[in-house]
Amino acid sequence: MDISLILDYLTELSLNNNREWYHANKESYKRANAEFEGLLQALILEIGKFDSSIIHNAPKSLTFKIVRDTRFSHDKSPYNPAFRAHISAKGKLPIPVGYYLMVKPGNQSFLGGGLFADMFKDATAMVRNYIAQNGGEWERIIHEPEFEKNFTVQGTALKNVPAGYEKGHPQAEYLKFKSWYLEYPIKDEELRDADAFLANAAKCFQQMKPFNDYLNQALVGFQMPER
Repeated sequence: MDISLILDYLTELSLNNNREWYHANKESYKRANAEFEGLLQALILEIGKFDSSIIHNAPKSLTFKIVRDTRFSHDKSPYNPAFRAHISAKGKLPIPVGYYLMVKPGNQSFLGGGLFADMFKDATAMVRNYIAQNGGEWERIIHEPEFEKNFTVQGTALKNVPAGYEKGHPQAEYLKFKSWYLEYPIKDEELRDADAFLANAAKCFQQMKPFNDYLNQALVGFQMPER
């Protein structure tokens, strides 16, 4: 497995973010994408050692396109120079939450967990209600020493505690959130040693699992909106 090949391709794409270069270097894309899928397969096997719910996934089904939707963006560059994937019990759907990987040169890669999507109002309401009713368990998870050393809960948030919740609630700050997620940054040099990266990624994802499990318990019964 050669993650350097992925980084090198994405670096070139970021410097030549146009359709002409992309199509002229389609074979390089295919080789880099194959390496990324190989990396995902290795990750699935490692994660499967502590979370069997994701083991059935095929790497190809977990990845996101590098082609950007530029219709409503000031940035009209056609490609996102990053390889991304979400590994969960239902593949790359944002719910149930799982394990997220983005490989992007320039020390912009990261491992992620939790709920990144804040456009699903029902999901936000379900998590808020669960935190409001199960605050003690929430605090135990996010203040576990190893977790606290590596992660900080992030997410888009309201300025004030939403209606229906006490302003003085012990978890008031987290009730303001519309999404709840974790990011663990990865430097380029860490990716170039594939075996070391896999071991570290598996360790980080295992530390994220109680956080993911908590959110997935809150989201039991959630239905993805029909397109």
